[in-house]
Amino acid sequence: MKSNESAPPEQPEKMPQRGIYLLPNLLTTAALFAGFYSIVAAMKGYFDTAAAAIFVAMIADTLDGRVARFTNTQTPFGAQYDSLSDMVASGLAPALVSYSWSLHHLGKIGWLAAFLYAAATALRLARFNTQATDKRYFQGLPCPSAAGVVASAVWLGSSYDISSSALAIPLAILVVICAGLMVSTIRYSSFKSVDFKGRVPFLTVVIALFIIVGVALEPPEILFVIFFIYIASGPTITLWQLRKMRKQRLLEHPRKPN
Repeated sequence: MKSNESAPPEQPEKMPQRGIYLLPNLLTTAALFAGFYSIVAAMKGYFDTAAAAIFVAMIADTLDGRVARFTNTQTPFGAQYDSLSDMVASGLAPALVSYSWSLHHLGKIGWLAAFLYAAATALRLARFNTQATDKRYFQGLPCPSAAGVVASAVWLGSSYDISSSALAIPLAILVVICAGLMVSTIRYSSFKSVDFKGRVPFLTVVIALFIIVGVALEPPEILFVIFFIYIASGPTITLWQLRKMRKQRLLEHPRKPN
């Protein structure tokens, strides 16, 4: 006996969306272009321009994510494209710029240090794309921050006409340290919890104003100091938290006297 109830209509299969959102991917393309241009400028010996281009790429990379979240245009394609752009702008560009300016004086050690930095950037991006982490913190040094300190170091040395051979060893040490911090598990603040729409103390606005003026007057010096402080903040906070946990553990479980 047939049932009088009609079968539920079949749900139409969802067609894959065609096309991409223009604005966030345009900013990602701008970051990719700036990173590529940085490499070309370094090959021609314009190291000031090469370092500045890395910061332009960093600004475009910061904007594309915020624009995508603000306009609700986040897509898996955009996330993958952004990672590929970061690999060029924050990985290959700083590695090749630092090698072209100074690390080549060290021979094999120099290009190995540059390769280590590029490889660490790739590993950092791959881990970031596959692991769910606390949005308040980054696990490991973010590659744009590592690129910022390397680029500002090259910019600083080039603007003061310091001999690139004299800074080869310090720059190699800096590059290797950045590579190690990128693949480490040290936590860095992401500043995503900062409410830019809310009220802030007046002193915060004053400090931000002085930073903007300082960057406008002496870009390489101020940028190097800012990124160096941020890089040092991760290990410093980690050591402070470990010391705090050790003290708390001793209070909870005091050692018995012999």
